[in-house]
Amino acid sequence: MVDATTMLSICDPVHMVLIKTDTFGETTLVASYFLEWRSVLGAENRVTNVAVELLGVGTESKVSVGVLNIKLEMYPQLNKTLSQEIVNTQLALERQKTAEKERLFLVYAKQWWREYLQIRPSHNTRLVKIFAQDENGINRPVCSYIRPLRAGRLLDTPRQAARFVNVLGYERAPVIGGGGGKQEQWCTLLAFLCRNKGDCEDHANLLCSLLLGYGLEAFVCVGTKAKGVPHTWVMTCGTDGTITFWESLTGHRYIHNPINPDDPPLVEQPKPMYPYRTVGCVFNHQKFLGNCQPSDAVEVCVFDLHDESKWKPMSGEAIKSVCSPGATTSLPPFPPLCASTIDAAGISNEIELQLRILVSEHRKDLGLTTVWDDQLSYLLSPALAAYELERTTSISAGNEEFQDAIRRAVPDGHTFKGFPIHFVYRNARRAFSTCLRSPFCEEIICCRGDQVRLAVRVRVFTYPESACAVWIMFACKYRSVL
Repeated sequence: MVDATTMLSICDPVHMVLIKTDTFGETTLVASYFLEWRSVLGAENRVTNVAVELLGVGTESKVSVGVLNIKLEMYPQLNKTLSQEIVNTQLALERQKTAEKERLFLVYAKQWWREYLQIRPSHNTRLVKIFAQDENGINRPVCSYIRPLRAGRLLDTPRQAARFVNVLGYERAPVIGGGGGKQEQWCTLLAFLCRNKGDCEDHANLLCSLLLGYGLEAFVCVGTKAKGVPHTWVMTCGTDGTITFWESLTGHRYIHNPINPDDPPLVEQPKPMYPYRTVGCVFNHQKFLGNCQPSDAVEVCVFDLHDESKWKPMSGEAIKSVCSPGATTSLPPFPPLCASTIDAAGISNEIELQLRILVSEHRKDLGLTTVWDDQLSYLLSPALAAYELERTTSISAGNEEFQDAIRRAVPDGHTFKGFPIHFVYRNARRAFSTCLRSPFCEEIICCRGDQVRLAVRVRVFTYPESACAVWIMFACKYRSVL
């Protein structure tokens, strides 16, 4: 039996996400709803029916997309039901408490911002983001989008976690109208994972949460990249003071070595490898710090977050009041990651077969015959595995064996050409049209000559939440007659 009073104290709502998937496997986020389920605690027969109006997301967050009828029942049964009056009173008290906490945090945030502007008027142009709108158009403190997240046994290392986040699709929030502005929409984690794609903020928030789960000191950085384009990325602070930037959209890592602008350049300073230009603030689930150094250029910034002359912190208590787990204003606990349901070998074979048909049809239209070399196709597998290993670990391995096998497979007087490419979707026709846009790949697919043999190999690497990295390699060998 379940104690109804204990259940009443659990204020986390049930988060429901509605996704639409088209015939090509493309997903669209239709609605996101937080269900207050505790009305069932006061239902006379322990069952209650709730009609919920679902609203759209982003720019359509005020538009109804339909009504969902929900039947709620408690298992195991309650030892006793509470009166509806007790349930309603508890919910009203929580709403009142939440509203007061939000009001106090807003007052504090305004005061913090005033103090920040008093340090230097130019701070007004820096990207210091304290609040961000979620998919429902609700303004939330940015710290509430982060929570340490453990991947269980699905991801073994922080770098593998970075690779997982990188293979989730990238899609900017849609903008209605012109002006070239950026639509404001930070997705909650469940909505992001369900639709398997999102903007750079969604990727950075997820990567930061995973790195925190691995015990690293991780922060999301808000700033700009080339040409002043707003961007977010992740930073980790090592115990030895090493600052590492993690680009969540590519999985690349960069060590940050600040340049002292006061030092006379004895030799010309090398340009930084990372793509970031300015940084306005950094944050995680417990801390928020505004950059108050004379310049917000990343290359000269010192990331000593304990130095209040360089980074203006927000009160940890203020952040905790609205963002800590259990705070009624915070998002519900992050869901655990789900293991992949994709059959990697089966999907690899399927895409490979479709690509063979597409190549044969394309060559037929050009008046060319197609002869496939199955052995050569098989020999491409180690290269694809090595590419994925390098993306995940930054370690290159196995190239010697691959090169040796190819030399043995290509007779004297013959030429070998290979073209690897990487996708994060499983649509063979879309991948093929992308490959044809590469002159080098088109040269292989449309190869003419004596004793032309073609090869193609596909290798799908699966990650949690049905994310996957798809590697394709086209190759050909032919006898040089020139």
